[in-house]
Amino acid sequence: MTEDKNGRTNSGFGGAVDWRLAARTGAVLAPAGPRTSRQVAEQVVAELATASVRAEGPVREVSGLLDDRPVPAARIVDRPGWIAAAADSMAVLTGTEAPSTTGKLVGKPAGLQAGTMLAFLSTAILGQYDPFTGDDGTLLLVAPNILGVERALGVDATDFRLWVCLHEVTHRVQFSSAPWLAGYMRTNVDILSEVGEEPMSEMLGRLLTEVKSRRNGDAADDPNSRGVVGLLRAAQAPPQREALDRLLMLGTLLEGHADHVMDAVGPAVVPTVADIRAAFDQRRKKPTNPVQRLLRALLGVDAKVAQYVRGKKFVDAVVERVGVTEFNTVWTNADTLPRLDEVDEPERWIRRVLF
Repeated sequence: MTEDKNGRTNSGFGGAVDWRLAARTGAVLAPAGPRTSRQVAEQVVAELATASVRAEGPVREVSGLLDDRPVPAARIVDRPGWIAAAADSMAVLTGTEAPSTTGKLVGKPAGLQAGTMLAFLSTAILGQYDPFTGDDGTLLLVAPNILGVERALGVDATDFRLWVCLHEVTHRVQFSSAPWLAGYMRTNVDILSEVGEEPMSEMLGRLLTEVKSRRNGDAADDPNSRGVVGLLRAAQAPPQREALDRLLMLGTLLEGHADHVMDAVGPAVVPTVADIRAAFDQRRKKPTNPVQRLLRALLGVDAKVAQYVRGKKFVDAVVERVGVTEFNTVWTNADTLPRLDEVDEPERWIRRVLF
C-alpha cells in the first residue's frame, strides 16, 4: 500500500499496474485500422474536429445543461493514441503516475496484461471523455474506428461523425454541469482499489458461492450480477461491492443520458439519425466469432453495451414523464442518482426524488 502525491492511498489493481508498460504493450499489439488514403484520413480528422465544436450547441439545447465552462478542443487520435491516453488516465485515477521501485517490479506482469486488454479495446472505442486529465478534461475521438464503423454500417459519414461527437460532448457537459461527479467517481475507485485484511479464502468462498448459485439457477436476475462483471462483484467484500455498484449505476446513467441526447437532437441536426440508430443497434446484436465473444465477456464489453440500453430506457422514460428540467435534478448530488432498483423502474426514482 502506497500514498500518491495528493495523499491518497493506493493499493489493489490500480497500484499493481505499470501503466507506462501497458501503453507501450498496447501500442505494439493494437491491430491496424481500416485501409484508407492519406487524403481521406486527413479529411476524417478535419471533419471530426469541426463536428466536435458544432455538437456543443445542440447538446446544451437538448440536455438543458447550460453551465459556462467551455468544451475542450477534441483530440483526434489513432488506436495507439487512445491506448496512451487511457493508460495515462488510469495512472492518474489510481494515483500511480510515478510508481515506487517495488511497484515497478510488481507492476510489470500486470502492465503486460493491461496492455493486451487495451489493445483489444482500442478497436471498439469510438470516442471518450476523460474528466481526470487536463485542466478541463480530455475529449478523445478515435478516427480509424469511426471510419471503420461508418463504412460497416453504410451510413452517411458526415451525419455519423456528428452523431458520435454528440455523445462524447454530452459526457463533457455532464461533468462540467455537475463538477462533483469526478470526485464521486474517484472516491469509489479508491474504495474499489483498497486491499483489506480479510483472508483470500473468504473472497474465494464468495466467488464459489456465486458460481454454485448460477449453476443451480439461483443467481440474482440483476444485469450487474451477470457475466464476468457479476463474478467480480460477487468476489468483493461489502465495501468494494457497494463501490462497484455505485460506479456501475453511474456509468449506466452517464451512457444512457448521452445516448438519449444524441438521438433527441433529431433530424434537424442529424438528418439521418433514425437510420444511424437502427443500423447501430442492429450491429450491436450481430453475432461475433467465439473468440471475440469470449474476449468481450472477459473485458466487460457486453456489460458496457447493456449499460447504454438500460440507461437510455431510464432517461427516455423520465424525460417523457416529467420533462428535461425535472430530469436534470439527477445531477444535484449522489443522493439524486438512480439506485439499483430504480434504473429499470423509473417511477421509483421519480417518486423518491421528485415527488
